[in-house]
Amino acid sequence: MQDQPRIVELEKAEAKGNITMQSSERAAQALGCRVVYVLVPLKPLTTALEERALQMAERQLSSVEQTMRLEAQGVDDEEQRKRARQRLADELLRRPARLWDDNR
Repeated sequence: MQDQPRIVELEKAEAKGNITMQSSERAAQALGCRVVYVLVPLKPLTTALEERALQMAERQLSSVEQTMRLEAQGVDDEEQRKRARQRLADELLRRPARLWDDNR
């Protein structure tokens, strides 16, 4: 069991937001517990995936549009652009593991 000064030190570190994973592990072990570190998304996973796919689709579409404008083949129809973006996002969602690849 930990001695009183160590427990007080641990409590102070936690209050300041300075507790380390190692300290947490030691405290948990002393209490017969285990540390479980969890990241909880702020929004549903499906929403995060859809937003990221649309973001990537927008980036890719903008790049293609720039090239097309340079070749005098730009698309001015906003509704057509929205549909193209959605189709591209849907395609990206078929392989969600690639959504955070910045090389695309």
